[in-house]
Amino acid sequence: MIENYLLEELVVFAQTGTLAKTAATLNVTQPTVTRGMQKLEADWEVQLFDRQPNRLSLTPAGELAAKEAATLLAENHQAVERIRNFERSQRVLTIATTIPGPLVALRHIYAQLPKSVHLPNISQPETQVITGLKNNNYLLGFSNHSLTTETIDSQLIGTEHLAINLNQFMFQANQSTITFAELKDLSFVVPSDIGPWRKIIQANIPNAKFFYQEERAALTEITKYADFPYFSTNISIFDAVIPQQAAANDSRVCLPISDAAAQMSIYAIYLRSQRARVQPVISQLTAMWPN
Repeated sequence: MIENYLLEELVVFAQTGTLAKTAATLNVTQPTVTRGMQKLEADWEVQLFDRQPNRLSLTPAGELAAKEAATLLAENHQAVERIRNFERSQRVLTIATTIPGPLVALRHIYAQLPKSVHLPNISQPETQVITGLKNNNYLLGFSNHSLTTETIDSQLIGTEHLAINLNQFMFQANQSTITFAELKDLSFVVPSDIGPWRKIIQANIPNAKFFYQEERAALTEITKYADFPYFSTNISIFDAVIPQQAAANDSRVCLPISDAAAQMSIYAIYLRSQRARVQPVISQLTAMWPN
């Protein structure tokens, strides 16, 4: 079995082109690198280097060996990370989400969740969540897409319904529901972290302007002194910020948006092998999810 430090020396030599630069990069002496390369050739019984006066270069076999060494090092690193993540997953139930709604709801019932649960600060792209599940970075994810594979399964949690909060004196406020089209030409103040809702509102509201805010608490101040409409959902009743907005803006009217695109199904996604561990959290979230 070839030791990692020998593979690393070969990879760095392929990148730098000289023994001196390889030694400097790895913070070792040049004779150490020379002995390492000689050991590789002896162990593999292959000539890896073309030795000329004042010049050392890789043979074609050496170039292939360097590429294979880089692959082996990456695979070794990934394997170690998976093992470490798996060990951590036995102690901590880490959650990731692509959309903030489930995170808002889980924070609301955090004291009732198993002590091992760790919640993220923000949502992430779906590809990152799925990759994280496969690598044991997370045990449970939430997405607006169901996913079923040989190793991953999903469960429907509920539906998140989008609404708009308008000043009661706006003519659009004099109705029981509203459509995206009826919100055309308006300007909105919106939290930055709204996951896939961002693309939905931008794609469906004609000629709209969106002022995204990094700090959710800033929404309260902005909407207190300006008439910008803001969005909420049925999950907003659990939000630490939105209820403050509602209380601070007595002239607001909350209108459900009737378009199909304003109704988003939320799914829990997890490795089939971890179902028993994550099911209590899924059941708690499903039970408290509002209609």
